[in-house]
Amino acid sequence: MPNSRIWAVRNKPSALSLKMAKRDYYEVLGVRRDASEQEIKRAYRRLARKHHPDVNPGDKGAAERFKEINEAYEVLSDPEKRKQYDLYGHAGVGAAGFEGGRPGAGFDFDFSRFSQGGFEGFGDLFDLFGGFGRAQARTAPEKGEDLHYTIDLDFEDAVKGLTTEITLQRHVTCSSCQGTGAAGGRRVTCPECQGSGQRQVSRGFLSMRQPCPRCGGTGQVGAERCRDCGGRGTALKTERIAAKIPPGVDNGSKVRIPGMGEAGRNGGPPGDLYIITRVRPHPFFERKGDNIYCEVPITVTEAALGARIEVPTVDGPAVMVIPPETGSGQVLRLRGKGVPHLKGGGRGDQYVTVKVALPTHLDARSQELLKEFGRLNPYNPRQDLLRGDREEGGR
Repeated sequence: MPNSRIWAVRNKPSALSLKMAKRDYYEVLGVRRDASEQEIKRAYRRLARKHHPDVNPGDKGAAERFKEINEAYEVLSDPEKRKQYDLYGHAGVGAAGFEGGRPGAGFDFDFSRFSQGGFEGFGDLFDLFGGFGRAQARTAPEKGEDLHYTIDLDFEDAVKGLTTEITLQRHVTCSSCQGTGAAGGRRVTCPECQGSGQRQVSRGFLSMRQPCPRCGGTGQVGAERCRDCGGRGTALKTERIAAKIPPGVDNGSKVRIPGMGEAGRNGGPPGDLYIITRVRPHPFFERKGDNIYCEVPITVTEAALGARIEVPTVDGPAVMVIPPETGSGQVLRLRGKGVPHLKGGGRGDQYVTVKVALPTHLDARSQELLKEFGRLNPYNPRQDLLRGDREEGGR
């Protein structure tokens, strides 16, 4: 039997377990437990912008919220850590040690990824604020984020294309400070990191560098905050823009409008706007690829003798030839009456399924004529079927 005193010491609650229980990481980022990597990253970026200490001067709780957001993203953005967290909760990603991801094990750091610029595994975590490493990387121009806008279209508008106006909200470079965040553009060395753009953070026996929360990793702050943008360097702008939708878009098509995304950082260009199209179904036409399908009724006379009839197309009525002795369900093609090819010239076809419509409410004279027609044209369309049944029965 093991020594009871030794057992008690070894199973003494750790300091970590005595702290107040941590919030669920999914709850911190406001995402579902089955959220994709992109959803987690978008949620992190949005919250990090909102709670960054530099954006919330005087708010003592901002730093703690920012730290909590970073900690949640650090785990959920790493597939292995996220797997351990889903299985064991906070115990699976604690700082108690490095035991291969078992409950109670610490983060699975890869020591081979240390570089002069710090721990590279956190690159995604801090790229929102300029990253960390050499000063050149922190201050390099960065393109702004892309924006996505979904638009609903009628079937005909998707086929023919149109120009429409949309209302868009996006962050643009502050015109007062030219994106520097400093009144008059005057910037000075960050007093918190002394211009290094980094701060030292310890996790147990590990020590790593992270972007300075005061200057966002640039090493400089405004001598005086820009009053128009509050030091952020960007301002939220609402504008109406003309969006040109090309002919041939379908559900999920993306139309790119360059330079209409979020403002860039450190003098970088703005991102792009992607308009995602969603097409309403049509009561008569059905689209399959770049071809259009529909059903058109024809009379018995037209089916038997042939005819030239008008059928609807997205371009208006078109003449279609019905060959003599056309059966119900036969498919005829109208060349070039389909959808324009989105990535090249030409367009698809329209396929028309004809359905023979029988007359109703026949008067006595019409009934007599049909009987006479039957006597003059004796024909049994089931003859082959009946012959096959007799042959089977005679065996």
